[in-house]
Amino acid sequence: MFSLALAIHLEAQEPVKALKSYGNTLNVGVGVGGYGRNYGGYYGYLGRNIPVLHLDYEFNVARDFTLAPFINYSSSTREYYWGNNLHPYRYYAYHETVIPIGLKGTYYLNRVLKTPPKLDVYLAGSLGFAIVNSRWDSDYYGDRQYYNDPNPLFLNIHLGGEYHVNKRIGIYLDLSTGVSTLGVAFH
Repeated sequence: MFSLALAIHLEAQEPVKALKSYGNTLNVGVGVGGYGRNYGGYYGYLGRNIPVLHLDYEFNVARDFTLAPFINYSSSTREYYWGNNLHPYRYYAYHETVIPIGLKGTYYLNRVLKTPPKLDVYLAGSLGFAIVNSRWDSDYYGDRQYYNDPNPLFLNIHLGGEYHVNKRIGIYLDLSTGVSTLGVAFH
């Protein structure tokens, strides 16, 4: 009789929710960046936004917290009008390729905000360094160091969210002081 009462009691209980796992996720996206290191980013001195490719992989570290190594890529060319008494005034091309590599720490706010199961909301910070390859036209004789920045390190803040289309795929938006990204998450 006791066993039957215990079984009925256990059946009537609400199922215990497992802790949500945010890690083991591949995030692939396209973003925009480009206002330059003087403005908190790491995409050179282009003075305009350019497309940026983004890739990261999240690992669970603690409850509601993940770490994600990441890599981004962008490349752009811009022309500048320059000349002096020895060289004719004309447009010269400045080409820059930037590859930021770093680590992003993310804290998911779902428990605090009591979000619906299909929605994740987070705050994050990323730290890393940017590999920058820049070059001018070979016949440019102006100051080639003018656009170089000696500090490739960066620190960015992120606010984002993900909508889970199903158990395996989500769509995310990451707003950042570096590069804001829209992409697909593969769980």
